[in-house]
Amino acid sequence: MKKVLTWYLKPYYRRMLLGLAIKFIGTIMDLCLPWILAYVIDTVIPRGEKSPVFVWGGLMIICSVLAWSFNVIANRMASKVARDTTESIRHDLFAKIMYLSNRQTDAFTKPSLISRLTTDTYNVHQMLGRIQRLGVRAPILVIGGVCITLTLDPVLTMVLVAVMPIVVGITWYTSKRGIPIYADLQQSVDHFVRLIREDVAGIRVIKALSRTDYEKEKYDVINQEVVQKEKKAGMLMAVVNPCMNFFLNLGLVFVVIVGAYRVNSGLTEVGKILAFLTYFTIILNAMMNVSKMFIDVAKAAASADRIMKVVDGSWDMTLVEMEKQINDDAFIRFDNVSFSYNGRENNLSNINFALHKGETLGIIGATGAGKSTLAQLLLRFYDVNEGSITIAGEDIRSIPFDELRSRFGVVFQNDTLFEGTIFENVNLGRGLSEEEIKSAISCAKATEFVEEKEQSYQNQLNIRGNNLSGGQKQRILIARALAAHPEILILDDSSSALDYKTDAMLRKELRESFADTTTIIIAQRISSVMNADAILVLEDGKSVGYGKHETLMEECEIYREIAATQMGEV
Repeated sequence: MKKVLTWYLKPYYRRMLLGLAIKFIGTIMDLCLPWILAYVIDTVIPRGEKSPVFVWGGLMIICSVLAWSFNVIANRMASKVARDTTESIRHDLFAKIMYLSNRQTDAFTKPSLISRLTTDTYNVHQMLGRIQRLGVRAPILVIGGVCITLTLDPVLTMVLVAVMPIVVGITWYTSKRGIPIYADLQQSVDHFVRLIREDVAGIRVIKALSRTDYEKEKYDVINQEVVQKEKKAGMLMAVVNPCMNFFLNLGLVFVVIVGAYRVNSGLTEVGKILAFLTYFTIILNAMMNVSKMFIDVAKAAASADRIMKVVDGSWDMTLVEMEKQINDDAFIRFDNVSFSYNGRENNLSNINFALHKGETLGIIGATGAGKSTLAQLLLRFYDVNEGSITIAGEDIRSIPFDELRSRFGVVFQNDTLFEGTIFENVNLGRGLSEEEIKSAISCAKATEFVEEKEQSYQNQLNIRGNNLSGGQKQRILIARALAAHPEILILDDSSSALDYKTDAMLRKELRESFADTTTIIIAQRISSVMNADAILVLEDGKSVGYGKHETLMEECEIYREIAATQMGEV
């Protein structure tokens, strides 16, 4: 919270001070109105002259107009500061999320990061706007109201001031208790968002397997958890307004009783009592607004803490200065690479291979063998625990992230198409020419179905490409990977939805048109990798075979079993 109020608000301090001055003037105008009214009732009217009444009435109109105008201007300035500050926070938060390592993303969880970008930044925005509008106006109304009532009737003011410590104590206690409660609530909201995200993404599977009731039960459990925590937070904060109302209204009762006694005794005047009651109402409303502000502050403090845990978090992957291995003739080399997701048991152990420029490596193995993990290590989504990975003799830990990843064209398992045109999805903001995009679509064997569509390359895709078939999606994704002519191409199970003929045509196109591109093909089909320069066979994160198809058929039992199984299916 401290960083939000210092670092992010610092560029707007001058504007906030100007808004404070304008809000101060507008609030003073509001405070003048009851005093003028009391003066007119007690002093001007008894004279029996009309002209002073109109003069003071005109002055009240001027004060009202000034109060309205200045408050509107100040509120607009406050909204602009809140908007711009929140924009900066969102920008930094989004930028940090984009550069988090996969390990950090896994630790925070994606639903939590989404919640921080949306709900938490909204809470901070609400607080920044309210604290500028009410955080200035409410204290001025309270302090100014008390000061003016002192000039009207000090005895009645003491009655009012007597209840203030109780009201302040209630507000402080509830806000202190509220911050951890709202932080806990946001944790449950994160779990809630994650469940909804999973259910919406997998709604077809849920329906197909008739698991709707099961998912509804899971939803009811987490929904009830959120409801209970919202109830706990709401019950705590609901104490504030009734308690403040009770004590302030109790004070008002005493003011009326004491005021009536003093008027009857000739110690004060009716106009002053009327003004005093008006000021009391103003003070009451101001204190109610302060209580609302503290609720927003409690929410925002919890949210700001969650945001800053991401923004201020240290990078767990940094650039390391290492000497380039000039004598290494391999373009890509894995040297005794071991890696673990949980830090306890290895997901990859002692992986060794070397690829020369333009060669193709096929990787095959059972589900969970570590095939995709190997690709993620090469892209440095995670850092290896042991060993090293080099590209052209440079350890990837010494290559800047943008420079490293600009060398790659990648198609991941379950990859994403974005809402937009086919052209935009292939280009993906890289500034590629129309010729490059059309050539990539042709190489990916997608020209046939793309040009069949109305508006061709400008045809709009739904979110995740849901208006395309599985094979069509994969060909668009492959076109995206090929469009920038990458040095290294990674195809992670990218042909699983393609028919054998299209798969064979695609591999032929890669050999002919991308001969200088070093390619890594991760596949379930032996037919997709059998013509590769080398094939790596993985089992339980370990290399159990490496070589050409013919060599593996002779020497690797697991590879022979896979081949026999697939040939039998054919």
